Amino acid sequence: MGKATGFLEYEREVPGELDPLKRINAWKEFAIPLEEEKLTIQGARCMDCGTPFCHVGRLISGMASGCPIHNLIPEWNDLVYRGSWKEALKRLHKTNNFPEFTGRVCPAPCEGACTVGKSGSPVTIKNIEKAIVDRGFQEGWITPTMPTAHTGKKVAIVGSGPAGLACADQLNKAGHDVTVYERADRIGGLLMYGIPNMKLDKGTVQRRVDLLAAEGINFITKQEIGKDITTEELRSQFDAVVLCGGATKPRDLNIEGRELKGIHQAMEFLTRSTQSLLDSELEDGKYLSVKDKDVIVIGGGDTGTDCVATAIRLECKSVIQLEIMPQLPLSRQPGNPWPEWPKVLKTDYGQQEATKLYGTDPRRYLTASKCFIGDTNGNVEAIRTVEVEWSKNPQGGLISVEIPGSEKVIPANMVLLALGFTGPEGGMLEQLGIERDERSNVKSELDHYTTNVPGVFAAGDMRRGQSLVVWAIHEGRQAAREVDCYLMGSTEL
Repeated sequence: MGKATGFLEYEREVPGELDPLKRINAWKEFAIPLEEEKLTIQGARCMDCGTPFCHVGRLISGMASGCPIHNLIPEWNDLVYRGSWKEALKRLHKTNNFPEFTGRVCPAPCEGACTVGKSGSPVTIKNIEKAIVDRGFQEGWITPTMPTAHTGKKVAIVGSGPAGLACADQLNKAGHDVTVYERADRIGGLLMYGIPNMKLDKGTVQRRVDLLAAEGINFITKQEIGKDITTEELRSQFDAVVLCGGATKPRDLNIEGRELKGIHQAMEFLTRSTQSLLDSELEDGKYLSVKDKDVIVIGGGDTGTDCVATAIRLECKSVIQLEIMPQLPLSRQPGNPWPEWPKVLKTDYGQQEATKLYGTDPRRYLTASKCFIGDTNGNVEAIRTVEVEWSKNPQGGLISVEIPGSEKVIPANMVLLALGFTGPEGGMLEQLGIERDERSNVKSELDHYTTNVPGVFAAGDMRRGQSLVVWAIHEGRQAAREVDCYLMGSTEL
């Protein structure tokens, strides 16, 4: 695939970005696309490796290796190299309902498993994917495609994140009447409100939602199942129900001073910021203001990075990100061989911006939070931290040990908790009588996405726990296949 010797002749090249100090004054995406000639060269780097690990999509050491939705990566790399962009788009859409999302926010486990990357720099798979679908929309190649037949079966999907949308798209293609319920005021789930606009423009999300609506999918917003609509009503009106509500119960930090004002969950901060931006360009003041405040973000990962970048755009005085784990190495270590996901240090856009603005990386590693300190009015004004080191307990597990004399007090007028999620919320699940697994996720039969309630299926983070957008799309597609088989006795999905 590509040019046989391309990986030897050409170097990896990724799109440029606007300077951090310029882009922090706006909420727009800041990548500068590569020219077609350069993209063709990047496609040429895809070697004829015999066994393309890039699209295997399996878990190794608990992490994704290769593409979970099994994108036909070598094929569309080759088509881009040969200038057949429309054919490349067809191959891309064959496995991925929403490449414009994954091309922007997926961490690219495909590149971690790229054979070229075994001894050099991997192919720029993610950027080529994004370029293909963006060109498809620009050229008018992506238009509504109506189902060729209708089965008369009705399916309800609860939740409009990537799992719910992928499931809805597939079931609509199969000819079923699909209705998607969303409790928020806009469709998209975490794609709409969990990811900031500069990382995933909401016009890009709405464009795909509008396309799905034009193809016949019915979207209902501001309706929470179990509250605005009872689960009995839902089940009586539909032949099958798919639960795609996500793992939205945030992990808390119950230390002294947690009750102080000014301590918020990261998703509340991100959601209110994006909602205010979309509703009024931040004129309504309904977001959590951090203007001229010292902000502490507790937790790493993508959510922590998004909080850092959002706080900067809301004109915070300073921002520090606390991480209890050690800094990752700059290159693969012997215990992290290819094709595992490379556990190496990544400086994402939020850290880049903070470093440029304040002169230092905002991350403080091996730092645990001891307590929050408040003022006389009950507002948080500082956080007490302590440095830790990690060691193994007698059972072989890792434990953190505080380093004596390392306590510090850091100013903090706003604290954002980006500590991940513990599972799905209750309410609807209790009403349905859904069984849960030991991690509190919806318990379902392996590979069949069925729950203990007949006709009720589950997919995405609600079933597997907090994960990547690409895993959610995979789950939605697979659940749709099982629902179609349940309704029709067989399936071609």
